[in-house]
Amino acid sequence: MDMQIRPILSALRRHKAGAVLIALQIALTLAIVCNALFIVHERLSHLSEPTGLDEANTFVIQNEWAGKASYARLDAETRADLQVLRGLPGVADATVSNSYPLRGAGWDDGIRLRPDQLTDTTGATVYFADDHFLRTLRLKQVAGRDFRPEEIGVMGAQDRLDPTEVIVTQALAQALFHGDGAVGRTVYLAGGNPATIVGVVERLQAQSVARWAADFAHRVVIVPRRLVSSLGTFYIVRTRPGQLAAAMHAAPAALVARNPRRMFDPQLGVLSFAQVRERAYESDRGMATLLGVISAVLLAITAAGIVGVTSFRVGQRRRQIGVRRALGARRRDILSHFLTENLLITLGGVVLGVVLAVSMNVWLVVRLGAQLMPPLYLLAGVVLLVLLGQGAVLAPAMRASRVPPVEATRSV
Repeated sequence: MDMQIRPILSALRRHKAGAVLIALQIALTLAIVCNALFIVHERLSHLSEPTGLDEANTFVIQNEWAGKASYARLDAETRADLQVLRGLPGVADATVSNSYPLRGAGWDDGIRLRPDQLTDTTGATVYFADDHFLRTLRLKQVAGRDFRPEEIGVMGAQDRLDPTEVIVTQALAQALFHGDGAVGRTVYLAGGNPATIVGVVERLQAQSVARWAADFAHRVVIVPRRLVSSLGTFYIVRTRPGQLAAAMHAAPAALVARNPRRMFDPQLGVLSFAQVRERAYESDRGMATLLGVISAVLLAITAAGIVGVTSFRVGQRRRQIGVRRALGARRRDILSHFLTENLLITLGGVVLGVVLAVSMNVWLVVRLGAQLMPPLYLLAGVVLLVLLGQGAVLAPAMRASRVPPVEATRSV
């Protein structure tokens, strides 16, 4: 083996410019591709993350009232709308809230365990709910009970949030009590009044899918309030299986027929939850596509570079190859020579590339709050670049192995 490596290293020293260029190209490609694929995997892993509700049969309506009215009047209008929606053919239930999962904006608040705490124990998304909220979203209740009708209050956007009962998700209960029972425990929202946890639901996702909110994605507190505002409300409607399209078509017309003094946003007014999910993760899909294309282009450029440099070296060394053939070297010996030579260049490139990839990932963690890249991505990148390098050099190496011994007599 040593006898085979020495002439290869000697040849590389005589043509080191091309070897260094390819090694640097491989290193840069490995660093970028490893980090890009890690980011792509992170983004795509969230696309199918469950929200906790019955998405296949759920749609939302953004209702905005024309003109101003008192809280009492707006609440009466809201309750009348809910009766209309619940009475539509194919509708299983309907509720009203300030927001919904994946919407992107809503109400967040700090949660504390003692009234004298100076800092929040955790943050949480706040969903306002009536006694139909859990049934409409089909949330799985794992402890405690649902809200009773008499516990549902009415509040405006500027009013103080001071519920006496709340329902929380398992993720929020775990963050607050670390596995101890949550039902019957007392928490304090930003308003400062104590609220008793009366129930726990298995899962409900927050309205934000931003990267900064990832740690709080399922920390949700549900309060027994109907939020009334002249700016509008969100009706969440669950249909029976197979009735989603018909109910989505009928609902706006039924609401306008009951009271025409309202507006629906032409793009966001009525959305199925499939559309909500598509809009929520549009930027993630775009980023994943962009990074995927960049990675593919870099790999193609690297492969083309290896082919070009190796072909150039073969052209420069045809006489030397002919001499080796004339001295008895077989075609497979020439092929093995170029494959081994390229493997050494590739290994040098991937060693440098691993250092660059780790450095790039650390920079992303420090500067942009990204996650640390698992070693598996580095291993996959190394394997990919080695296979790419050997595959790219195969064609020019095959051409080199077909150089006839007569080339040794030319240009003499």
